[in-house]
Amino acid sequence: MSASRHWSGDPATILRVGGGFRLSDVDPGSTPGFEGGKADGAAALAARVPELAELQERLFARSRMGDDTRRVLLVLQAMDTAGKGGIVKHVVGAVDPQGVALTAFKAPTEEERAHDFLWRIARRVPGPGLIGVFDRSHYEDVLIGRVRGLAPEAEIERRYGAINEFEAGLVAEGVTIVKAMLRISKDEQKSRLAERLDRPDKHWKYNPADVDERSLWDDYDAAYQTVFERTSTEVAPWHVVPADRKWYARLAVQDLLLGALESLDLAWPSADFDVEHERARLAAS
Repeated sequence: MSASRHWSGDPATILRVGGGFRLSDVDPGSTPGFEGGKADGAAALAARVPELAELQERLFARSRMGDDTRRVLLVLQAMDTAGKGGIVKHVVGAVDPQGVALTAFKAPTEEERAHDFLWRIARRVPGPGLIGVFDRSHYEDVLIGRVRGLAPEAEIERRYGAINEFEAGLVAEGVTIVKAMLRISKDEQKSRLAERLDRPDKHWKYNPADVDERSLWDDYDAAYQTVFERTSTEVAPWHVVPADRKWYARLAVQDLLLGALESLDLAWPSADFDVEHERARLAAS
């Protein structure tokens, strides 16, 4: 279990979507399992950065010295303003960038629409030794796709099974998948959108379409509920992270990522050369 002294248990267990899960039961302003406040959360986040950075380096090193093909994929899904960017900056951004592969999926291009919806996703799966991050993902195709009617109902239904098969295949190939949905409240989103309008330095982040999406809030909740019921599997479970408190969401995702890396039992790779011989050569040079 990966847990600091402020956690009452393992966040991977506390936040995991299980049988009978209802998204409507999640309080976006809560801090499940964490017994401290904002200052405690900030301190805990900073305290575990060295551990996260070392585990990432070990993962990367093992892929460069040897045949270890394992990697980690962090899938982030959320309504806009929920804090995906903050997770990328404050959690993933704490490790060596050469070991990270970030993809922010936008609306599919004409080329991408000419293929199956998973085609563009498969091309961005992280390579050996990397931590991959999907800022939005293949789940857009069963979220927006369902809410906005962008595909026939039969096709949406097919995609749930295709996603499960795709993710099971990744796991079989050595990919550890961490799926996190950041759960923000409608009121908190409104406040964050208002801040973007109030601050000229945030205007570039404001998208008028976000207001239109707010009118479909309940539809998105229903679509997410179906996603959890259909695609939270044993090998790739979902975790729902309350996100009204940014510090908590960052801390929780950091711990989920740490837990995934710790589960790999990453020892430093053995040298593929004679260390003492090289030491003698270096001394004589």
